[in-house]
Amino acid sequence: MNTPAIEITGLSKRYGPTAPPAVDDVSLSVEPGCVFGFLGPNGAGKTTTIKIAAGLLSPTAGRVALNGCDVATRRSAAMAQFGAVLEGSRNVYWNLSAWQNLIYFGRLKGMPKAAAASRASDLLTELDLWERRDEKVGGFSRGMQQKVAIAAALIADPSIVLLDEPTLGLDVEATRTVKKWIATLSADQGKTILLTTHQLDVVEELCDRVAVIRKGKVVTDLPTGELLAGFRRRDVYDVHIEGDPALPELPEGFTVAHGEETTTISGQVADPLEIYRLLDRLREHRVVLRSLAQVQPGLEDVFLSLVEEARHG
Repeated sequence: MNTPAIEITGLSKRYGPTAPPAVDDVSLSVEPGCVFGFLGPNGAGKTTTIKIAAGLLSPTAGRVALNGCDVATRRSAAMAQFGAVLEGSRNVYWNLSAWQNLIYFGRLKGMPKAAAASRASDLLTELDLWERRDEKVGGFSRGMQQKVAIAAALIADPSIVLLDEPTLGLDVEATRTVKKWIATLSADQGKTILLTTHQLDVVEELCDRVAVIRKGKVVTDLPTGELLAGFRRRDVYDVHIEGDPALPELPEGFTVAHGEETTTISGQVADPLEIYRLLDRLREHRVVLRSLAQVQPGLEDVFLSLVEEARHG
């Protein structure tokens, strides 16, 4: 079997002897090349876990290994395995230019100057920052600063990338660029991505696997498709009809939403045959059917359900 890219075993962290655990016996295994979504509400333990993996915090118990290198006992080797962009941190130096930042972080990772310069040139070009490479990062927009931070994390071409809220505060265009990069890093370059974010559409679009943490404990860890499939609501339907016609009496609990060209009737049925009876009534009223679809949950629905279950569990 391949060595996991990230292996977290029995990880716990307390910030004081009487404090509740910020991370409580977390175990996760992430295979190479996976985009792994690590989700949870604020204060759930996501950032603490990532900071321990990055060697910035020491755990109270447990271990983290990156490509088989234990972060505690083989620190130098482990640190060479990853690049990181941490939420709420100034990941680059604002008084340095984009070029100077990349050369600095490349040299810090042990790269020869020529190799760092070549890699920095490629990264800045790919991120559309080449023309502004000599400007101080402090004068950049939030999106441009985040691009430089991601480039700095990738300067030494690590096989693992830890991204903590990488799209937070970015506009639509910058978010699209970051999402495209994450997909490219995994699909084309085979890198392993550990991603935390509150933007669940990003996770649903990009992640191969998702774990949800609450109050320091992992409450689920499944492939994204399998997680969504487990929460499919097979008895919830959307019926799209043409125009805004007079409607027959609808089953209890159904709602009507009026659009410019269509009307949507939505609701849950206890018996699947009830939806056929509704369609028969619509046809009797000469209502033109546009489409009928079972409503499938998005990751936001699943996330909220899991957090609610954990709260009452």
